[in-house]
Order: sequence, then C-alpha cells, then structure tokens
Amino acid sequence: MVQYTQYFTEDYKDNIMVSYGANELISSSDFAKKFGSYLLQIKENSVEKLAILKNNKVEAVLVSKKDYEAMSEALKKVEADKIITSIKTGLDDVKKGHTKPISTLWNELDN
Repeated sequence: MVQYTQYFTEDYKDNIMVSYGANELISSSDFAKKFGSYLLQIKENSVEKLAILKNNKVEAVLVSKKDYEAMSEALKKVEADKIITSIKTGLDDVKKGHTKPISTLWNELDN
C-alpha cells in the first residue's frame, strides 16, 4: 500500500493541491547524496515527480524534461487564453459604451 501526503500551496485561494506518494518525498540531504539515482528514477519514469523536502516542507519538485516542457506549454496557452479573454471583454465594453475618458479615471484614482 502506498502512503500519500498532501501539500497545499501557500496561496489557499487558488485551491491547488498536489499529492505525493511516500516514494516521491525525499529530504534535500538525501537528494544531494543520491542525485544520480533520483535523476535515473525520473528519466526511467519510475516516479512521476520527486518532491524535495527541507525542514519537512516541499521546497522543489523534480520532473522529467518532457513533463516540464508540456507543463510550460500548457501554462503559456492558459496565459494566452486569459489575455484573449481580457481583450475581448474590453472590446465588448467599448462596443457597449461601458467606457470612460482617461481623465475621469485619473480623477477617480486621485480621490
């Protein structure tokens, strides 16, 4: 049976939770001593990720290059989608006349 430990990000409002199996949690000192072994585990997909602990807190996570690149591309897409949505919302506001002159904005910010 595999034990799981759950860690939450410090920003709880995002409701992000990541679970780590007992075999995925390693101390930073053990990681330093056995770096090659842990790198091989990631490379061979023996584990999906390795959470490196410092004072019993996850400080870093090691993933494969392939997984990192996939996550990076996914994040870029999410960010691009947010920008596009924001632009579309702004254009809709302009079409509906839900805009104010910039001078009004500056006056509101000054008050």
